[in-house]
Amino acid sequence: MDVQGTVAAGWEPVRDAFLRNFEQRGERGAALAVHRDGAKVVDLWAGTRDVDGTEPWSSETAQVVRSATKGVAAAVPLLLHQRGLLDLDAPVATYWPEFKAAGKDRVTVRQLLAHRAGVPVLDRPLTLAEAVDLPTATRVIAAQAPVWEPGTAHGYHAHTFSWLLSGLVHRVTGRTIGRWVAEEITGPLGLDLWIGLPEAEAHRVGRLGPVEEIDPPGSGALKLRPKRSVSEAYKDPDSLTRRAFGVIEPKPDENDPVYRAAELPGSAGVATARALARFYAATLGPVDGAERLFAPATLTLARTEESAGPDKVLLVGTRFGLGHMLHGPASPLLGPSSFGHPGRGGSLGFADPDSGIAFGYVTNGMRKTVTADPRAQALVRAVRSVVDLTF
Repeated sequence: MDVQGTVAAGWEPVRDAFLRNFEQRGERGAALAVHRDGAKVVDLWAGTRDVDGTEPWSSETAQVVRSATKGVAAAVPLLLHQRGLLDLDAPVATYWPEFKAAGKDRVTVRQLLAHRAGVPVLDRPLTLAEAVDLPTATRVIAAQAPVWEPGTAHGYHAHTFSWLLSGLVHRVTGRTIGRWVAEEITGPLGLDLWIGLPEAEAHRVGRLGPVEEIDPPGSGALKLRPKRSVSEAYKDPDSLTRRAFGVIEPKPDENDPVYRAAELPGSAGVATARALARFYAATLGPVDGAERLFAPATLTLARTEESAGPDKVLLVGTRFGLGHMLHGPASPLLGPSSFGHPGRGGSLGFADPDSGIAFGYVTNGMRKTVTADPRAQALVRAVRSVVDLTF
């Protein structure tokens, strides 16, 4: 495998780990970027842009990053709060009056962002046409009754997070979340990252697809065999787990231009690894002359735990801040200060304030993992080994 790109001196172990993913873990096409203290120290890509093709992955190739989109989208309410436009402890209905229906009148913005609102499922799944039409989808989620008393527990709002956040942001700003991100984050930072892929950029995006799940003996990969209860929940059409991941029926084709163009901040963002890493680097400090995104108080909010323990949807222990996943057994990042978000099946982006690391990994080969892909974890371990040597 011919790995393209560069690594700074001392970061060669990360390149070695990236190569091993192709040689030993069935990787087909991927890219990795890492910043430290605002400076790019890793910028790598290899393989094919399409999981089932032969055209080489280039430095400009982007991919659908699934739930890694949530980490970028979660910055929007934090920045609105930073600007004094959003009270995290106010009821969502303060900004979105229709949301108070069906017993949700006391749901706060903080609870919504921390997966505590109790609406990870819908009484009726949406068609793709309904799901991508934000007025329709946000009207449906506003009318939905919670399946647990809001604030008393947490459970991963895998897809409904898209419409919850879209509805809130639109009512606070008058803009769709995709437009807000483009105008306030990705445009100023020069990021190849979109929530709602423009037609003019579609030619850059590779095709996703499943890959064989291979982990070499003695690799140190995180053991991800689910408990029987988790496996059974994914098979049970009545479980919260199955319903949360099945709120769009039939299951959308993520390679469909209609899906990629949709402003679904919970699942359909498109990005390069460079863009993910640069975004998270900007949450920590200035990058190449661009101003930092998060003030110190906002950075503290991003890394602060809001939900922890048994997840009513994923059925494992998870940790969430205000929209970001936090470092823990179910989603290992770099360390206790890390915040970010994985994408189901592969991609990962996060920041680690303690070490100054910002990380972005994008792949076209989808595995069955939800929160801790072995390829991403191998790369995180390699980054950790370098950081441990240089602290």
